[in-house]
Parts: sequence; structure tokens; C-alpha cells
Amino acid sequence: MTRIGRRSETLQALMAEAAHMALGMANLERPDAIVVAVMNPEEFVGDGNFASNVASHMGFADVPAVRIETATSSGAAALYTGFADVAAGLRRSVLVVGGEKMTHIATPRVSEIIGRSIDPYERSYGATMPALAGLITRALMARHGVTLREISAVAVKNHANAGRNPYAHFRQPVTLDEVMDSRIVADPLRLLHCCPISDGAAALLLTAEPAPVRIAGIGQGTDTLAIRHRAELTSFRATQMAAREAFQMAGFGPERVELAELHDAFAPFELIALEDIGLVPAGKAGRQTLDGDTALDGRLPINPSGGLKARGHPLAATGLAQVVECVWQLTGQADGRQVAGRVALAHSIGGLATNNWVTLLVSEGP
Repeated sequence: MTRIGRRSETLQALMAEAAHMALGMANLERPDAIVVAVMNPEEFVGDGNFASNVASHMGFADVPAVRIETATSSGAAALYTGFADVAAGLRRSVLVVGGEKMTHIATPRVSEIIGRSIDPYERSYGATMPALAGLITRALMARHGVTLREISAVAVKNHANAGRNPYAHFRQPVTLDEVMDSRIVADPLRLLHCCPISDGAAALLLTAEPAPVRIAGIGQGTDTLAIRHRAELTSFRATQMAAREAFQMAGFGPERVELAELHDAFAPFELIALEDIGLVPAGKAGRQTLDGDTALDGRLPINPSGGLKARGHPLAATGLAQVVECVWQLTGQADGRQVAGRVALAHSIGGLATNNWVTLLVSEGP
């Protein structure tokens, strides 16, 4: 994985850096296939045909390559594609690499491009991703009694974790007061409840050979593009579906999970995911976060990397960056933020929870 933040390198260079790092750690010179995850390079960097583009840049023009896109969960979808290839016996090794580069573009333009994953009708009335997240947050507070202080505790925790992560975009700590006093973006969401615009890339090598970490389960869940067509705003059906499918494949339940990387593009989304996946009882996520249960030294460490909120959110790289962090944690390579555990979970949201993924990883070490 590359360092995430404002980067001067090209997107191709960032993805090649992450890919060669993954290959080097696996002591493999050449994969059997490549799966590339990018959300919108045509508009962000002006390039298309990105599977061939990246493969050529890495020196693998003759290696079969395919591009996968499911909005902001593209990295997780690419992981599934590579996993399915290996599990089916079609390939012995698959390199999965995802990335995005956006910081060279003005924020309103980035928001416009990302917003195209929203329902066109709702978008025509001015809906943006932060605006809809604010609507969901207001419903969460009104219907379930979640407080702004509990939501803000997510950001405080994740900034503290990112301070221990040399790959993170934001490494400075923040206080509850700083989060709650930051400017309003989409009421009740403040600036420090929202993830940054980030550049970066992440990669993994999937192999049929024995490895220190095994993918025990992967699940996908989907929902309507238009949130006005949903029966419920304060939980995400796509996450619930993905979690059920992943746990069914793995053959165990959420009680086995010892650490997790959850999609917190907006701080309240971490609280929603905790309950949707079954990691905490319904109605308890906010209180348990405020009480420190999800801190690095808590009962169930959540987002030890700093999450999207502070590690950063380079869109198509994020779903892979989450899994990379889980692998580092399970293999004792998360210096400065290491937590104990043999079972990890990664959760990725595509769009406004229209195409979500849950991946379960198990340590195969002693």
C-alpha cells in the first residue's frame, strides 16, 4: 500500500508502487492475472482502458487484466473477482490493485464526480453524498437517540489510530470539542465527521498456495439506488446482506471477529455498520464507542488504521487498503497500532450503500 494523502505521482505510478510492494512481499515476480479497481479515472485523470493502462505501466502488458467498478467499493469487488478466479481453479495467483487520484482537482468538481453514483432524480434536486449522509444522520439521531457526542467519538478514535499509522492521510489527533465545533457540512454533519479527499493505492496478491492469512468468507449486498425507495434509512440492507453471506461462507458468526475495518466515509456510518453486521447489539454502538470499547485497547478494536476518516479514502483503493490493514494486523506487521486477534473483518460501501461487501480473514499462523 502507498502512503495515502496528497500525492504528486500519477495514478499509474501509485498503483504500480502498491502492486510491486505486494509482489515483493509474496516473493513473486509475475502474477497469472491482474484485477484493477478504479472508480472514475476517465474524469479524475483523463485516462481510460485502465486495466491495460496499469498492466502496461507495471511491465505486465502480456498478463491478462480486467477492470472492476462498483463505485466506492470497487476495491472490495476486485478482491472478490480475484478470489473467485483462484477459488475456481482458473488462476494460481491474481494480483488485485486499486487506486484513485483526486487531490489535484477542486473539491466541488470531485464532489460532482463522486455524486454521480447517486440516483439522478435525487441528484437533480441538489442531493450530494454529504447531503444524503446528513439526512441519514439526522434520522439516526431522531429515531434511535444517537447523540452528536457519540458520533464525534468515532472521529476522535480514528484520528488517534491514524496517528500511529505512517500510511495515513491525517495523523494529528482531534478532541471531541474540535470535532463538534468544526464547521457544518450537511447538518448535523461537521467537517471532522467527514473523510478527506485522498490519493493513494493498495494491492494484494491472492494465491492458491498456503499463506499466512486465509479469506474465510466474502459477501455482497445491494440496495436501491434511490434512498427514497428504501424502507429504512438508519440501517443499510446491503451491509446486512453482505455480512450474512460472508458469515455463511466462513461457517462462523460475528462473535468470532476480533478486529474490523469498517467504512466510515462519514462517522455515523461506522456506528450503523457495527450494528448491521452484528458486532454490537442494536442501539449500543454509540455508547460503546464513547465508552472506549472500539478503541485500540478496547474489547473490539475498530478501524485500527484510522479508517476512511483519517487514514483517507482514495475511493477504489479503500476496499483493498482495509484488507491490507487486516492482513498486517493478523500477521503482526501493524507496528505502533498492533492489536491481538486471529479473525478480522473488512466492510466496504459502494455509493450510498448500494453495493456493499464484507470480507472475513483468518490467521493461519501458529
